[in-house]
Amino acid sequence: MHNASPREMAHVLGSGLLSFPVTHFDEAGHFNSTAYKEHCEYMLSHELSGVFAAGGTGEFFSLRPEEVDKIVRATVDVVRGKTPVIAGCGYGTAIATDLAQNAEKAGADGILLLPPYLMFAGQQGLYDHIEAVCRSTKLGVIVYNRDNGVIDEVTLDKLCDRNPNLIGFKDGVGDIELMMRIYARMGDRLTYIGGLPTAETFAPAYLEMGVTTYSSAIFNFVPSFATKFYKAVRAKDHDTIMEGLKTFVLPYIALRNEGKGYAVSIVKAGMKAIGRPAGPVRSPLTDLNEDQIQRLKLLIDKVS
Repeated sequence: MHNASPREMAHVLGSGLLSFPVTHFDEAGHFNSTAYKEHCEYMLSHELSGVFAAGGTGEFFSLRPEEVDKIVRATVDVVRGKTPVIAGCGYGTAIATDLAQNAEKAGADGILLLPPYLMFAGQQGLYDHIEAVCRSTKLGVIVYNRDNGVIDEVTLDKLCDRNPNLIGFKDGVGDIELMMRIYARMGDRLTYIGGLPTAETFAPAYLEMGVTTYSSAIFNFVPSFATKFYKAVRAKDHDTIMEGLKTFVLPYIALRNEGKGYAVSIVKAGMKAIGRPAGPVRSPLTDLNEDQIQRLKLLIDKVS
């Protein structure tokens, strides 16, 4: 994808399913590059329209900046232009612009800009932050609307007007009215990505608002099921969608909701359950207990 423009890259992202590889750690908590690359190869053996390196499921929030760079480079090395590589980016503006520039040097195709660290800023502050990142790189930027980084349609419109490389909007809020205001105002200027935890639950409704894709965490350990479910969403195959929700997605969510931070931890538990362990999560997250892992394995067996 290295010769593609940001807009061309955005079109590819919007055409199929996306996923975030988990970040592999050894027992000492260090990044395990070999295991991570093997997992990326496994994911790429299935249909995938974009790989988000060092994203939320990849525990971006617990990584050192130099580790983010290593993970992005490892991903680019494995993907070899087969599909866009989108690098995680965030924290304060100074660190975020550094990370964006490092990702460009590493050969990534785009940036996923996660919410800034800690502070709840106003619309002007968020505007300044996002624009600084957009102007620090030639790569396409996707803004992740979530938590303390929620922008409205007016701010987004101004940013798009001044920054041609702002090409994507990922929603992690779940505010239907806001999403509809954004889609009505921006239309096809942006590629829209579903980014709520276990995005499969919201995908059928969001499709009506121009959200043609989403990032699937479960793709890490049930890629065939995740792909089948996505295709059913795009085809508006109600029966297949409801069967998938009842058989796997909703019971999975119930298990995920048993612990704080389990939206990430349960993905690594799924990796362990299928015999492809990715190591522990980093604190302050905690891993699922053995009983929970066994119950997750039973769910996986139903759709494998």
